[in-house]
Amino acid sequence: MAAGVALVLGVAAAPAQAAEVAYATRCVPPAAAGLPPVDGTTRVEVTAPATAKVGDEVEVGWKFVQAASKNPDLIDLPANSVQPSGTLKAAGAQTADVAMQGPRENPAIPKGGDMVLSDMKGTLKLTAPGEVTLTPDAYDINVMSTDTKCAPTGAVQPAATINVTAGDGTSTPTESPDPTDSASATPTATPSASATESQGTDTGGSGSGGGGQTDFTGKEVKVPYACKTPIGDKDATSPVQINAKKNGGGYDLTVQFKGSVMDSPADIPKDSVKPSMEVAVGGADQGTVHVEGPTNAEDIKSGDPMEIPDLTGTYKPGATGESTLSPGVLTINALGTTTTCTPTTSEVSLTLDTTQQASGAAGGSAASGSAGGSSTSGGLAETGAEDDGALKALALVAGTAVLLGGAVFTFLPGRRRLR
Repeated sequence: MAAGVALVLGVAAAPAQAAEVAYATRCVPPAAAGLPPVDGTTRVEVTAPATAKVGDEVEVGWKFVQAASKNPDLIDLPANSVQPSGTLKAAGAQTADVAMQGPRENPAIPKGGDMVLSDMKGTLKLTAPGEVTLTPDAYDINVMSTDTKCAPTGAVQPAATINVTAGDGTSTPTESPDPTDSASATPTATPSASATESQGTDTGGSGSGGGGQTDFTGKEVKVPYACKTPIGDKDATSPVQINAKKNGGGYDLTVQFKGSVMDSPADIPKDSVKPSMEVAVGGADQGTVHVEGPTNAEDIKSGDPMEIPDLTGTYKPGATGESTLSPGVLTINALGTTTTCTPTTSEVSLTLDTTQQASGAAGGSAASGSAGGSSTSGGLAETGAEDDGALKALALVAGTAVLLGGAVFTFLPGRRRLR
């Protein structure tokens, strides 16, 4: 009789069994990709011990037998940029969700090449005697900072069964309360997060001129953008803040994008990315003010954090009174491509008490002038925006990161949709 072999750290099980299962899957690309869900087939091999006893903690494995997709002919994906994670459903003698994850390990994947996903592993604590079945369920595929979420569209057959015998452990269903506690903990965290957001909005406040004040701090506002990219339309929302420093009769403006945008999906050479914005002027004054940021001073390596730098420019008031400054059209020039993002709604970040200057932005209903490359503002698109992702849809590389969501998951059995 072959006996179960004791594993390290008290994990015990009989020799592993492996079984393959295929199931229909619907994958939803990142919202920034602007692509519809894609239907395909997931084929995996699940590995688990054939027998074990109550109290054992067993290791289970998930291997992608066939790549779920090809990399469309848009960008090359660098080595070690793709990481899968997912869930195995345990049922029968006990029920549990087994968290699975693989390392971020893959060869460089050229345009049009097969997607290669690493093997995933997880552990399951056995709590009751009887048969425990393991069935693959939903999984995510992370490419740098973007996720494609895949889930079964029909019934999935169990891929492996563990025969659990009574042992020194107890079959007390301790796992059932845990998910309940975890679920109840989530709503508790949610009000805390929303309360923090609310406080941030209230305390941001708009500054106003007057007296001897020279520095004015704007309110952080969330700006929904409708973007025209090299591969189509995208929506994204980003927190933006406009600050001003009085300089004679004018103001030096600084536009800040809060927080890191994303990790770079590819190596980007220096001096290849340049952002700019047309700040919208309203209230007593009318027009726009051009602000821009520097190009990237150094090469950005794949996987390194990316941020939109501060955008700066000079505002010369064209009218006397309360003038408002709001984030306007954002342009990102990168790797020979241009992405233009227009706010779908406008919210004031900063209010200033201004005094009209010669060659100022505008004067109420008077014709617009120029202020450091300013121009009259156009109409705003009335497109909804989702994905509160701090411009993760845009990143800083219109030629690479913006394409990433559309470049990664085009399933073989379905249509090949690049745009």
